[in-house]
Amino acid sequence: MRQNNDTINNTISNTIVVIGAGPVGLAAAAHLIARGLTPIVLEKGQSVGSAMLEWGQVRVFTPWKYLVDSAVEKLLNKTDWQYPDKEHMPTGREIVEQYLVPAATNTQLESTIIYGAEVVAVAKNNLSKSSSNNRDETGYTVHFKTQGGQYHSVESDAVIDASGTWHNPNPIGLDGLPVPGERENQAVIRYGIPDVRFQQKVDYMNKRTLVLGGGHSAINVVLDLLKLQETNPNTKIHWGLRTNNLEKLLGGGLNDQLPARGELGLAAKRAIESGALTLLTPLKVHSITRTESGVSVENSVEGVIDTLEIDRIIVSAGFRPNLDILRELRLDIDEVVEAPSKLAPLIDPNLHSCGTVKPHGVMELSHHDKNFFVVGMKSYGRAPTFLMLTGYEQVRSISAELAGDHEAARRVELILPKTGVCSTKKSNAGCCEIALPGSESESESCCSAPRGTKEKSSTSCCG
Repeated sequence: MRQNNDTINNTISNTIVVIGAGPVGLAAAAHLIARGLTPIVLEKGQSVGSAMLEWGQVRVFTPWKYLVDSAVEKLLNKTDWQYPDKEHMPTGREIVEQYLVPAATNTQLESTIIYGAEVVAVAKNNLSKSSSNNRDETGYTVHFKTQGGQYHSVESDAVIDASGTWHNPNPIGLDGLPVPGERENQAVIRYGIPDVRFQQKVDYMNKRTLVLGGGHSAINVVLDLLKLQETNPNTKIHWGLRTNNLEKLLGGGLNDQLPARGELGLAAKRAIESGALTLLTPLKVHSITRTESGVSVENSVEGVIDTLEIDRIIVSAGFRPNLDILRELRLDIDEVVEAPSKLAPLIDPNLHSCGTVKPHGVMELSHHDKNFFVVGMKSYGRAPTFLMLTGYEQVRSISAELAGDHEAARRVELILPKTGVCSTKKSNAGCCEIALPGSESESESCCSAPRGTKEKSSTSCCG
């Protein structure tokens, strides 16, 4: 795809910089165009959806009918694009190739995207974080570097950060820090969801692999390793979970409106029961040491210290937002979740873990600096519960606000599918569709009180 360098350093009235050309970033650009505004999309990779291509082998939980943004669809409908089977659940690569690439090459979006543009800083134009004079009336300057190492800046009236969290994974340590030996042994450690069956097959076939993580990303990795094990029986799989709460793995089954999520958990449960892998829970990794045959992982399970000799480690323990590029902005960020403070109580994993939250928009996503917004996965901070439809609603609302249509910005235009993958710490009103008989979550709800209060929230986080 070509790089539109002619856009660099131009200042246009009603210009909005969008950081990231993933699904939510492209949706933001499409909604801005529909509102008569001018987006400039800065994409770090050489393709739209470049982060998605890194987990392109993974099939998502949701069918196509929940993955296409309305504004992007309107642009695509002016071309010969055909909507994929709405009930089919695509892989990440299919989303990029069948949806994002056509949108970025055959519509008005093509001229808005600068590829190979890595944003390094966002600030108020000619104002540091400590400067208050006429701050609300001042626009933004976005600094970025291109692949050749050249630095550029572009000015805009607003900024929408849809850069995601994929390139900022959580480390192994339970304290949020790398464990001793983690940095030194990066050659045998992979983060996220590597393609262990195909592209990275040689690294894992007939090897001893430790998978760390208790979410659906980890389940995907474990199930792919089990497939690899079928044809390479010396492939050994160890799965370490931070807690021994296995009910989360079971999913919502047939009662889940996103059934693939439940089916994934049930498949993992069958693998555990068959003995095809070794389950370590609750696992704490203390250190990693290089050995002649691989690495030695000092760990403890339920307080009992042990060592595990392995060849590879896969860390599928979630992600966190990179806030370094925003240091010169005045953000309104929750100290726990690192999400916008008004959104954080709805998604805080200390309170609940739901596949959906109440649809939200400009009111929940605003910061102290006017007309700056974090959207998409990054807006959820460290919470792992983001759904793509939620991001589309976010940018629809923000685009309406930037265009001056405040009524539309505050109107909810999204109904989310309920999902049974849910556990909470508070409340006994069941807004999720399923609970496991006899489980801790049977009397729990994903509707919880805001932190610091004693009363239940009257707003359902499951939509």
